[in-house]
Amino acid sequence: MPTKTASVTRAAVWAALVATAGFIVWLLLAIQFFAMPPQATPHHTDAVVVLGGMSRERLPIAQDLQRSLDIPVLAVSTTGLSGNAEGDQLCDENSGDPDLVCFRPNPLNTRGEADAVAKLVAEHGWKSVTVVTSDYHLMRAGTLMRQCTNVEVQMVGSEPELSAGAWLDRFVVETGGLIDVWMQPEC
Repeated sequence: MPTKTASVTRAAVWAALVATAGFIVWLLLAIQFFAMPPQATPHHTDAVVVLGGMSRERLPIAQDLQRSLDIPVLAVSTTGLSGNAEGDQLCDENSGDPDLVCFRPNPLNTRGEADAVAKLVAEHGWKSVTVVTSDYHLMRAGTLMRQCTNVEVQMVGSEPELSAGAWLDRFVVETGGLIDVWMQPEC
């Protein structure tokens, strides 16, 4: 007859195995969803929108798409935060450019950006937009954009240079954010 200690040890081993298996499954899904997400093949749209944050990485992709696909409007999210310095500077220096639309989301997060993009779509009569953000952010941002507007939304990611620890942090943040977006739609 097994002792009580052996039963507790066996249960602890099973719990550790189940937790480890769960972590491995989550990690594999996170890599697929956030590090190597599916992306659209970019094509001409009415506007290209670059989301705030990481503008050093995102803005050049948006500008290249605007030029190469002859997209008439570049819309830039401005935040006043250090991670968005390049986007904010572009808007400050080119405020009179009719092909540049600068907007400040309220609140300063992806939900605020989705609301702002929906307003821009309605205001300008856009039928399609290309949204540029970091690869890890494509699923959550795309979900929010599609919740807030019925126009065609194509998501294009930029490839961030992150350490393994920073990727793990992004995986945790984006997993929580994606669950939140599914449970509490924005629009």
